[in-house]
Amino acid sequence: MSSPIGGILPVGIGAVSGVAGATTGVPQAQGADGFASILASSFDALQGTQKTADTLATQAATGDLKDVHDYMIASSEAALATEMVVTIKNKAVEAFNEIMRMPV
Repeated sequence: MSSPIGGILPVGIGAVSGVAGATTGVPQAQGADGFASILASSFDALQGTQKTADTLATQAATGDLKDVHDYMIASSEAALATEMVVTIKNKAVEAFNEIMRMPV
C-alpha cells in the first residue's frame, strides 16, 4: 500500500496541507536532489532563525532591546526549529538504517 507524499517543507517556507491531493508548494516532478535541496534549505532557515535569536539576545544583554518579548519569541522559534531539524535528521538516519537491513 502506498500513499502520495509531498515534499517536506522547512519551517517558514510555506504551508503544508494534510489533505491528500492538496498542493504543498513543491513541484511533484522533482529531480534526484529534491530531498537534499529541501533539507539544505531547512538548515539555512534554521541558521537564519538562530542568528536572529542571537542578535536579539545581544541587544537584550546590552539594553538596546525595547521589547524583551521579541527575544523570547525568537528564542522559542530557534529552539523549536532546532528540535524539528534534529528530529528529521534522526528519522532520515533511522529510515536509511532500515533500508540497509533489508535483504536483497
